[in-house]
Amino acid sequence: MKKLILFLTAFVLVTPVRADEGMWFLMFIERLNHRDMQKMGLQLTAEEIYSINHHSLKDAVVQFNGGCTAELISKDGLVLTNHHCGYDAIAELSSPQANYLHDGYWAKDKAGELKPKSLFVRFFVRMDDVSKRILGKVNDKMTEAEREKAINQEIAAIEKENSEGGKYTVSVRSFFQGNEYYYFVYQDYKDVRFVGTPPESIGKFGGDTDNWEWPRHTGDFSMFRIYADKEGNPADYSENNVPLHPKKYLKISLKGVQENDFAMILGYPGRTNRWMPSGGIEQNVKFAYPAWVEASKLGMDRMKVYMDKDTKVRLDYASKYAQVANYWKNRQGMIDALTKHKTAATKAAGEAKFDKWANSTPKNKEKYGTVVTTLKNYYAKTNEKARHDNYLTGLFRTSNMAMLPTRMNKTLSAFAKADAAKRAEMQPELEKAIAETYEKLYIPLEKDVLAAELNLYVTKSAGYAVAPKAADVVKADSKAWIEKAFASSIFGSKESLMAWLKNPSAEALQNDPLTVLSLDLSTHFNNKSEELQKLTDDYSRAFRLLVEGLRESNPKTKYYPDANSTMRLTYGKVRSLPADKRNDAAKNYYTTLQGVVNKYKPNDEEFDLPKRLIEMNKTKDFGRYADKAGYMPVNFLTDNDITGGNSGSPVMNGKGELIGLAFDGNIEAMAGDVIFDHQLQRTINVDIRYVLWVIDKFAGAKHIVDEMTIVK
Repeated sequence: MKKLILFLTAFVLVTPVRADEGMWFLMFIERLNHRDMQKMGLQLTAEEIYSINHHSLKDAVVQFNGGCTAELISKDGLVLTNHHCGYDAIAELSSPQANYLHDGYWAKDKAGELKPKSLFVRFFVRMDDVSKRILGKVNDKMTEAEREKAINQEIAAIEKENSEGGKYTVSVRSFFQGNEYYYFVYQDYKDVRFVGTPPESIGKFGGDTDNWEWPRHTGDFSMFRIYADKEGNPADYSENNVPLHPKKYLKISLKGVQENDFAMILGYPGRTNRWMPSGGIEQNVKFAYPAWVEASKLGMDRMKVYMDKDTKVRLDYASKYAQVANYWKNRQGMIDALTKHKTAATKAAGEAKFDKWANSTPKNKEKYGTVVTTLKNYYAKTNEKARHDNYLTGLFRTSNMAMLPTRMNKTLSAFAKADAAKRAEMQPELEKAIAETYEKLYIPLEKDVLAAELNLYVTKSAGYAVAPKAADVVKADSKAWIEKAFASSIFGSKESLMAWLKNPSAEALQNDPLTVLSLDLSTHFNNKSEELQKLTDDYSRAFRLLVEGLRESNPKTKYYPDANSTMRLTYGKVRSLPADKRNDAAKNYYTTLQGVVNKYKPNDEEFDLPKRLIEMNKTKDFGRYADKAGYMPVNFLTDNDITGGNSGSPVMNGKGELIGLAFDGNIEAMAGDVIFDHQLQRTINVDIRYVLWVIDKFAGAKHIVDEMTIVK
């Protein structure tokens, strides 16, 4: 493996950002990126990518259920995203008798499309810069609390002004650590129905073993459809709703990909920390991430015991388990990559250069002279808290019962104190919420996970004061205490909580053992001492000044802001990694169906395959979806700059045609959220030809492919 060449984005930006790095705002494509993209193979104008006056590519890309990306691929609102993005909805709609998650599903017609309880897509309408307006409300004499209050007041005004009376969702977001502000206007559609998915043995092939690994052989896709009222407006679910006719949808290319082909991605990357100081990296590697990994693994292991014994439990916890497992491997990969390549030390060297510049003139010193010292002080004094917080969030992440009483406490308290008329009004919704919550809870699992995570949290957070009630529980023997608590708690079962509704008592709720534990955990987690608040305020100001100073000291560089779930464009090329003996492909930028079959392990949870797929590969029954070289393509690599939230993003060629679906990154460059590696950082994509082959040839759902506009 070639040695990583680390490019220090935040601190030594003395050369222009390379084409494959950067998550760019669409409104600045013409000024910052269009010429570079044309040189690489783009054949569209900037206006065809982003326009507020005409239909453009951004109208064909949506945020999917708040955490992923999806794209429209037909005139009737057909939406394509990852299998793991649709996982929660598919699991919800599944049952042991109709297990769509395991067996797959394809609606035979629109009447067969299924509505999950809660699923939405968000269209991006427009954005604009409001930095001057917002920053004009603050000054250097303000405390951080005063600054935050003034900014939030102005944000509220901007959001109200642009919502058009509630028609749009408006979000003002901070960029460059509070040095710039932009507002984003969105329109949400909430009637989104499940159209189809391949069986889990295709959609999740490779499981946790192959997650974040290359070569990949996964058909990570699922399909949904957006519905609207007869005028095309957002509407709650109704049988009278009709498929949405979108402003724009993507054509699909069967031409395939070759190395060095242009590739661009539009999507909603969740979070990067490219400007993070060295102390933050060191804190994550040595304190925060190890706690995250250990707590996640413990919760996964305890869940798995029960999931393996019961199909319903497996379905009910499938989404939670998958989410925990994904980030468990991600965080361990981050620890390994950041440690191996000494990223913190590299950034510290950049900080030293900045500190020298910051103290080089009286003017610089007055504004920036103490920035680096303040940041170092903050991390030194919060390392143990970071470890503590990650063990505690591991408890919250894996145990439903750790937070359920806290989430319901305010509503239940109001119910207990209400008069008879108000209770009668509140009770139907409460009963519905309780029934839906407990339908997906398996109490023996919940007891086990809660006890195990409490023990881990208390014993491993010795360097920081733990929640008092948690300490008492562990001291008293957590398993025995939890058994007793569940037996007496109103939250111990659906029946006990429903019984409390019939005879509500504020005193019983206040003294309930699981409520007392849950509130103590959440209160402890959110509590900030005066010392910690002062440290946090000083840190916020110093970090803001650091980013401002770095940009001031290198004014000719093109900068892009960290990802924060707003739409971005990234562009690059189809690009190989060094040859890998695990890949049967001729070049290491793609994988084939034969490679899938080579990994086949009968009855294995991660590597089993449908017999039909094996037979179709044997007879090379690939139809028009085969590559011209004769193989059936599965996944391919590009060097686009993406992160979590980009899952499901469309990968497009220079004409804006769909060639693939982004779904993962490679573990060799797992430090990518902090520092971009030009040599090894890759995006792993499902080849659109494999998607269509699975739908058409394997599943026999040609009517769905017939909706699409396909070009060769």
